[in-house]
Amino acid sequence: MIKINHMMHTGLIVKDLARSRKFYEDLLGFKPNPNRPDFGFPGVWYDIGANQVHLMVVPNPYENIQRPEHGGRDTHIAFSVDDVAPVRAALDAAGVPYTMSRSGRAALFCRDPDGNAFEFSAVK
Repeated sequence: MIKINHMMHTGLIVKDLARSRKFYEDLLGFKPNPNRPDFGFPGVWYDIGANQVHLMVVPNPYENIQRPEHGGRDTHIAFSVDDVAPVRAALDAAGVPYTMSRSGRAALFCRDPDGNAFEFSAVK
């Protein structure tokens, strides 16, 4: 059996780093971690509590795959929030489409400009 200590980061493939940074930094409020080494391809790291999100500009093997409309039925990252209402308001103001949780939970799902799916959940 493999003993896992904790999750370190999630790597996401993006096509246009400047466009993605607007989404992650301006909409989600993520702050770049300046300690990302040069990996030979563009990218950025964001600290999220004890974890990180890594954006990587690399060839995307999933680019032409048809994704489900509802992000909850796709590979996704889930973030804990206090209340989904401010998330809805921010997404509405930014023109980012989303779907509410189909289970009735206080959660919603959206996608970044490259189709990566996110859950924002107020479920404690």
